[in-house]
Amino acid sequence: MQERRVPMSQPLLSVNITVDYPTKKDVLSGVELEVGEGEIVGLVGQSGSGKSTLALSILRLLGSRRAVVTGEIAFRDLQLLELNDSQIRSVRGKEIALALQSAAAALNPALRIETQLREVWKAHRPGKPDRAFLADLLRSVELPDEDTFLRRYPGQISIGQAQRVVIAMAIMHRPALLIVDEPTSALDLVTQSQLLKLFHSLNRDHQVSILYISHDLLSVASLCSRMYVLREGQVVESGSVDTMFANPRHPYSRLLIEAIPMKGRNLDPVL
Repeated sequence: MQERRVPMSQPLLSVNITVDYPTKKDVLSGVELEVGEGEIVGLVGQSGSGKSTLALSILRLLGSRRAVVTGEIAFRDLQLLELNDSQIRSVRGKEIALALQSAAAALNPALRIETQLREVWKAHRPGKPDRAFLADLLRSVELPDEDTFLRRYPGQISIGQAQRVVIAMAIMHRPALLIVDEPTSALDLVTQSQLLKLFHSLNRDHQVSILYISHDLLSVASLCSRMYVLREGQVVESGSVDTMFANPRHPYSRLLIEAIPMKGRNLDPVL
């Protein structure tokens, strides 16, 4: 594995939280995590470890689950847990964006692609985006910039294209931080590889920091500079990807890495 540079700047995002649900305490327990400016950070762990809860907590999207979030979530000079509803809405989607695991859940099957992009635009900007802007946006996520594509419904495009539409919606307002939750789980290997290269390009060309959440350690190894291992609501280990793959300290980290086929452990970073 090639050595990757870990940005050494003031954290863009700093998290230290505990999350309780009405029926379950310590879904997250004292979880600490940081993402630096221009950094791609991985968060790994098995299903049920709390990865998605952490993503939703950052954007204050756990209200429907009656979750209680305590601690601190610092983004630049903002304390996100202290913002009122109007203030957090001004951050959500504009400064911090979330691309959900399921494109089917994120896209309205009854609305054309163009309509859904325009609705995202209206959340933070007046009027409507011009055709040139939409074309540039589609090209940035490697989608056709044609009117025929924009007129399609989600059910008329492939799963990989739908995932790219979700990412286009997430980056429309050029957020400083993009949170992606299991983005490759429903994709074939070729489309997975294409999507990882897309994330790398967004980070390199548009300086978007990324919190990449996945149970797939191979994709984390190919994309991220640092990683956190989450188990039963707690971070059990963190560090550079290269160091943790070469010498994991925690038994659970070793178990995860040892489960990867030997060939996969030598995966090079996305170029």
